[in-house]
Amino acid sequence: MIVSIQPSQLTGTIFAAASKSSMQRACAAALLTQGTTTLINPGKSNDDLAAIAVIQKLGAHIQHADNGDLIITSKGIRPENNEVNCGESGLGIRMFTPIAALSDQPITLNGTGSLLTRPMNFFDEILPKLGVKVQSKNGKLPLHIQGPLKPADIEVDGSLSSQFLTGLLMAYGAAGASNVTITVKDLKSKPYIDLTLQVMKHFGWKVENNNYQSFYFTNITPNPKPQTPNYLVEGDWSGAAFLLVAGAIAGPITVKGLDMYSTQADRGVLQALMDCGCHLSVQPESIEIGPLPLKAFHFNANDCPDLFPPLVALAAYCEGTTVIEGVNRLTHKESNRALTLQQEFTKLGIEINVQEDMMLIKGGTGVKGSTTHSHHDHRIAMACAVGGLKADGEVVIQEAEAINKSYPEFYDHLEKLGAIIKR
Repeated sequence: MIVSIQPSQLTGTIFAAASKSSMQRACAAALLTQGTTTLINPGKSNDDLAAIAVIQKLGAHIQHADNGDLIITSKGIRPENNEVNCGESGLGIRMFTPIAALSDQPITLNGTGSLLTRPMNFFDEILPKLGVKVQSKNGKLPLHIQGPLKPADIEVDGSLSSQFLTGLLMAYGAAGASNVTITVKDLKSKPYIDLTLQVMKHFGWKVENNNYQSFYFTNITPNPKPQTPNYLVEGDWSGAAFLLVAGAIAGPITVKGLDMYSTQADRGVLQALMDCGCHLSVQPESIEIGPLPLKAFHFNANDCPDLFPPLVALAAYCEGTTVIEGVNRLTHKESNRALTLQQEFTKLGIEINVQEDMMLIKGGTGVKGSTTHSHHDHRIAMACAVGGLKADGEVVIQEAEAINKSYPEFYDHLEKLGAIIKR
C-alpha cells in the first residue's frame, strides 16, 4: 500500500490505541490462569491477533463480547496443536516459548517476516538447563521444544532484550516455582519488566525483584487467584508517542486514554517533549500538546529504544543537533532502525550521523517532500508519516501497511486530527 502525507495542520482530540505490550502479557497471563478472564479495551494489532491465536492453540477458549471485551477461559497449558505461529512479534516468540515449554508435548514455534531472522540463541542455551529439549535452525526459527520446563536457579543475559526474561518470569510463576532465583546481568528495558511484574501481580503471582539483578520466587502456588477477573489493557505509549510528536510539530491536539503512572518504558517520550520546548500540558486524563519554537535535545533511549523513530521525526524540526543514545538496541528490530532511519530521513533532507552508540540528528534545516519506504517496519512508516506533516511538499510512504503490526488505526487517527492523507 502507498500512502501520501500532505503538509497539514492538526487539531482536535484523539484516544490512544491499546498497548500491545500490555495486551500480549495479559493474554499470556489469562492462558496461565485457571478460569475466566475478561480483557477490557483489547488490542487489535497484528501482534495482538497473533497472541490471541497462540493462546488458543495452547488451550485457551476465546469469546468476543458484543461490547468489544475479550473473554478468555483457560485450564492452563493444554496444547490443541503442536505448532504455533507468533507472526512477526518479537515479544510473542520470546514470551510464549518458555510458556509453551510448560507442556510435556513437543511443540514447534515459528514466525513470519523479520522474526525469522532474529537471533534465538538464548533458548538454545537456557532451556536445556530447565529440562527442556530444544532445537533451532542455527539460532533462528523455527524452534522445536519439548518440556516440561522445571524452574531452577539460572543466570541469564538481559542485554539483547528483556522479553526473554518476561517469558521466563511468567513460566516460572505458572510452574509454581519455589525458592529459586533468576539472576540477570546487564538487563535492558527495565520498565518493560516492571510491566511484566505488574501483570503477574494482578493475576496473583508474586516475585521478589532485587534491583533488577535477580528475581526470587518463594512459596508460589501454580494456580493463584487474580485480583479481579477483569483486566484493563492500557493505552499504548509507544503508538501515542507518534501522536504526541505530531502534535508538537503540527498541533495543537489533545491525547487521551494514557495512564500517566504507567510502567511502559515509552512514557519517557514526555521527557523529550519537555526538553525540546514544545507546548505541553499533562493532566491526569489528557495531554495537550502543540508547537512552539523547538530546540535540539539529548535523550537516552537505552530503556525505550522504540522511541527512536518518533524522536527522530521530532528532532527533524528542532533547531540544532539532537543526540539520542542507545543505537546498539536498534539492530534486531523489524529493520535495523539505525540504518533505516538514516536512509529514509536523508531522503527528507535531514542529516543523521551515527557515532558509536549515539545518533545525531541535525534539525531545523527544513523537511523536504520525497518518497520513502517503510522497510516493512511499522515504526519507520509512522515516523515518515509524522515527519511529513510540515514538509515542504508531499511525503510518500511505500509499503505503508506495515503499521498494522502495532497500530492499524494510525492513519485513521491522523486523518481524524486533520492530516491530509491519500491512500
